[in-house]
Amino acid sequence: MGNWLFSNGPETVYEMPAHALDDYVQFSLRPTEDCQKQIDEAVDSIYATLQEATEPPVVTHVAKGGSYGRKTFLKGSADGTLVIFIGDLEKFQDQKEKRYEILDKIWQRLRACRLERRLAARMEMLRPDGGLAIRLYTKYQCVTLDVLPAFDALDLSGKPSPSTYRDLKRALDKARASPGEFSVCFTQLQQNFFNNHPRKLRDLILLVKDWHRLCQKRLEPRSLPPSYALELLTVYAWEEGCREEDFDIVQGLRTVLGLIQQQEQLCVYWTVNYNFEDETVRNVMLGQIRSPRPVILDPTDPTNRVSGDKECWQLLKEEAQAWLSRPSLQESPSWNVLPTPLHETPGHHLDKFIKDFLQPTKTVRLQTKAAVGIISKFLKEICFRNSATNVQKPIKAGSTGKGTALKTGSDADLVVFVNSLTSFPSQRAERYSVIKEIKRQLEAQQQLAAEPDLEVTFEISKWEAPRVLSFSLKSRRLPGPVDMDVLPAFNALEKLRPLWRVYAQLIAQYQEHPDTPGGEFSACFTELQRDFVSSRPTKLKDLLRLVKHWYKQCERRLKKKGSLPPKYALELLTIYAWEQGSGATSFDTAQGFRTVLELVTRYQQLCVFWTVNYDFENETVRNFLLSQLQKPRPVILDPADPTGDVGGGNRWCWHRLANEAAEWLSSSLCFKDGTGDPVPSWEVPAVQTPGSCGAGVCPVVNEMFSCRSRGIPDWKC
Repeated sequence: MGNWLFSNGPETVYEMPAHALDDYVQFSLRPTEDCQKQIDEAVDSIYATLQEATEPPVVTHVAKGGSYGRKTFLKGSADGTLVIFIGDLEKFQDQKEKRYEILDKIWQRLRACRLERRLAARMEMLRPDGGLAIRLYTKYQCVTLDVLPAFDALDLSGKPSPSTYRDLKRALDKARASPGEFSVCFTQLQQNFFNNHPRKLRDLILLVKDWHRLCQKRLEPRSLPPSYALELLTVYAWEEGCREEDFDIVQGLRTVLGLIQQQEQLCVYWTVNYNFEDETVRNVMLGQIRSPRPVILDPTDPTNRVSGDKECWQLLKEEAQAWLSRPSLQESPSWNVLPTPLHETPGHHLDKFIKDFLQPTKTVRLQTKAAVGIISKFLKEICFRNSATNVQKPIKAGSTGKGTALKTGSDADLVVFVNSLTSFPSQRAERYSVIKEIKRQLEAQQQLAAEPDLEVTFEISKWEAPRVLSFSLKSRRLPGPVDMDVLPAFNALEKLRPLWRVYAQLIAQYQEHPDTPGGEFSACFTELQRDFVSSRPTKLKDLLRLVKHWYKQCERRLKKKGSLPPKYALELLTIYAWEQGSGATSFDTAQGFRTVLELVTRYQQLCVFWTVNYDFENETVRNFLLSQLQKPRPVILDPADPTGDVGGGNRWCWHRLANEAAEWLSSSLCFKDGTGDPVPSWEVPAVQTPGSCGAGVCPVVNEMFSCRSRGIPDWKC
């Protein structure tokens, strides 16, 4: 631990080296355990004293609220609330009407018992503006707790019901109370919300609050957003971007500051205690999320918009930009978190969501194009200039080649056809030697140049003989690094014309070597894969981006619970859904999205294929396709490579993805229109029907499906 935490070291968080922030939190921001224990014991004694009394007001229980109750209070001086639930209060309005009367009696009760003489912490009672506050002192800590009488709105299980929030809305209207005025009734829910998150997240919250406190001192008397809004924003950043108990606190900090920079788009809320099912609650929530941004709602009270006004956020945005520009924070990446979560985006706003957050910017597109150009030139002109090997052509592949790349992150896939790979067996046996040579030449190139035009950092592969070379490319001609995958491949489409001969030889390779994994040679068909997607309407490509973004969120949540099906399977399923359900260049994005997720929940029935590149005319291909279609469901065949069943049957954990899809379908706002009504899905069969997969479906396939419909096993058909 460095001496910057002690005398003669930096005095504020701004001056902390990034690597010292964890220690800074522990020693400068987190209250000591002894102090917390003394404060807690004093609060428990106060509660016991109040509950012992038999005369009104009858105290049923007490909840610790504010930063003290959430355990997010800073070392030194802090505040919080002591919420006293009164049995005599029968409804929300009573809380407002009888507040000062109850506080007077509580004050008299505490004065009469001279409790301060028996506490480990020194106690002082204050009466600001007719209210009541209790200040507790220990050697190193001072906590001021506002005493708040409250109506107990929760049921015996300690949970709210829709009727709870309906009553809340009526009470606000009748009492002409401010939105959020009765939030103290839900203090226990607030405490539970924060308790369900790891301790290190509280450390990140302390760091953000310490920065917020410094900003407020600098900008007084102007006001900043309330610290509770930043606490919730920090929780949101962690939930959307990390969800790990142990994480890099600098990455978390950069993410929160980055979200503050996007305050004009912030819309953050949770549906853990309330949701859109009840009409009254739904109307309240829709009214909140349609209000001017930023919007941050209390997860326990839908009427309580804690974000404050736009003007105060603009001040904080400038402070966030200033801190992010400091060298200490510039080395670490941020988590990939959007200011508006997809789950909470209404269906009629999905097109805007895609445009704002998923479509790549012009800068990203140009950067990726330039990176592909640099590597393509290197491969064609430099890499093999001293050998008999030459590059016939590099092909831009993956989402970049298909035109479905996402906005976040710059990456590119490049398939390289080289003349030394002369067949499918040759590709399998010799591609690693090509990869090693490319890597060797890239390393030599950057070592030889006095001012290197390119700098590469290689990713260590977990495979002994990988079939792809992965690296991060930096160059003077690029504004930032670009992650690249280079795959050497046999140029089968050019060498083995016509197309049926290509597939016949491909299938022969599998028949001779049955241990060959399906899709092993899919890189040979990159151009067909690319053209299958790139020729589609722009709006369908946007739907593909949306589904891929959803998939990445599921992947992050489920990464430790088994292998999910490949992303390409979801892309093909999306295209199938559009072909069968719409086929139009303009359609309702929410309907398309809903249809795809419903198909995911029906994964055990899926059988999807196309006959745009291969069909049933050639006997070898026909027999192979029929065997593929009889595999355990789901079956989703790559339209460019019949050996590639990306559905995979039981190979992947489709059930986990299906559970996620079912949860989204039941709870996400994506599938509701502007009035809150459900968006219908397209009618799409889970099984590809004869005639729906293009020309060339032969009578044999018709007969197979006819047999299945009559319950006749395929082998008897």
